[in-house]
Parts: sequence; structure tokens; C-alpha cells
Amino acid sequence: MSGITHTPVVSIAYHSGYGHTAVVAEAVRAGAAEAGATVHLIKVDEIDDAQWELLDASDAIVFGSPTYMGTASGAFHVFAEATSKRWFGDVWQDKVAAGFTNSASKSGDKGHTLNFFQTLAAQHGMNWVNLGLKPGWNSTTASENDLNRLGFFGGAAAQTNADEGAEAVHKADVATAEHLGRRVAEHTRVVLAGRAVLAV
Repeated sequence: MSGITHTPVVSIAYHSGYGHTAVVAEAVRAGAAEAGATVHLIKVDEIDDAQWELLDASDAIVFGSPTYMGTASGAFHVFAEATSKRWFGDVWQDKVAAGFTNSASKSGDKGHTLNFFQTLAAQHGMNWVNLGLKPGWNSTTASENDLNRLGFFGGAAAQTNADEGAEAVHKADVATAEHLGRRVAEHTRVVLAGRAVLAV
């Protein structure tokens, strides 16, 4: 049994209004791929039947959206409501889930968006993976370049100034998102391996 390998399939279902959140999504993708996962990036405002099928076949789904007016974007909410068809059939039951968001303010009520993602995942019976990092940048010896510099626990949070483009997404936030991607891939691999052992 020790020789069996499990390649996690991770899909990142996200919306990006101005490109900032797309940068974070790409960082999550890079982290998950580095950890050995097969990764799909899916823009929820352009989703088609084939991409819904990719989500259904995935072992893990990572939700991502900018935080607008204290919650996920309208486009993401449209997607979330459309997942009710999966809810009725328990299609996403026991998949791994995680989330990330971006806003212009340091806090920006990003925690509410991450909580929304967690609730969506819970309604589907999914298993949430948190960020797994202590907060950074919270002492005189700390730096804004620390991982989790904004101090969120539920998922990866990024901050980008409102008057700057996607190229200005903070490097520490990119690294934090990469960490989340690796963590999701690693947790999903453990889940798949455990299921394989129990199935024998």
C-alpha cells in the first residue's frame, strides 16, 4: 500500500473584477501545482457545462472572489446560487474546500467573504481547509513581507491599493496564497490516501 500515489485534482472557482483576485488565484494554482496537484482555474462568470463537470470531478474546490461591500462579488453570488443543483444531489459532499479574497483596505471585511465561502462549503458537506498560519506583521520585529501579514485564519487574504493595478498585488499576499494552494493539495492527498486504504 505504501507505494500507492494519489494525485489530487484541485479546481479554483473564482471571480476577479479588475484582475487583482486573478493574481491571487494564479498564486493558489502555482502552490497546489508545486505540491503535485492537477489544477484547473475556472472563472465563475464564464463557467460552461464542461467546467461544471470539472468541478464535479475535482477532489478539492477553492473559492475566490474580491470582497465588495462586505461580501463576495455579485458574480460569485450568482455562481454560488447556481451550485444548488449540486446541493440537491450531494455532488460535492466530502470534497475538500478552501477560499481566498482581496480588497483595497487592510481589513475591508474580508473575513465576512471567507465566512461566506465556509458556509457555502458547509452547505455542500465539504471539508474546509484553513490557512494554517500564525498572523504576521503584528510586532515591532515583524514585517509587511511576512506570510499572512493581514492576520486572517479562515483563508488567504490579500490587500491591493484601490488606485493600483493587478501588478501591485503584494508579494507577501501572493506567497500566502501559494501557501494555501500547497496546503489544500497536501490535505487533499492525505484524504485520498486514507480513502484508498479504507476501501481495501
